[in-house]
Amino acid sequence: MGVAIFTDENISSIAPARIFKASIVDSHNLIPKLMPQAIKSINILEGDGGAGTVKEINFAEESPLKSIKYRIDELDEKTFTYKYTLVEGDSLVDKLEKISYEVKFEQSADGGSISKVTSKYHTKGDFTLKEEEVKAGKERVLAMYKAVEAYLLKNPDAYV
Repeated sequence: MGVAIFTDENISSIAPARIFKASIVDSHNLIPKLMPQAIKSINILEGDGGAGTVKEINFAEESPLKSIKYRIDELDEKTFTYKYTLVEGDSLVDKLEKISYEVKFEQSADGGSISKVTSKYHTKGDFTLKEEEVKAGKERVLAMYKAVEAYLLKNPDAYV
């Protein structure tokens, strides 16, 4: 088993508390409304939304993916830190054991935020994952992030 690690950083003019609340804490309600063409629903299968909660994302009919399940490992609204692990679904091909993510929002000098995302792909056997193989997943996550950011810019009283 190996681990392939990728990191990404995004800058936003939205304060960390607002973007964290909208894109992480209330994602199961907000994301399907903002992106119905991509995500049909996000359901809580177990838990109360905090650590230990299991959620399922059901993708729209046109999507190459059907669904994924993930477990929230940590959700800290004070430090704007979120850790979760994909445990089941279409993106876990037979060469991957699991994918774990750590998301951290930090305050930027201009009052906005810097989002730092670390992805760890736990591979099976001697399989080696290449960055281009995870590009589509990164693009989907970035599209969700940008949709939430656009919504918050248009709705300055939302998630305050």
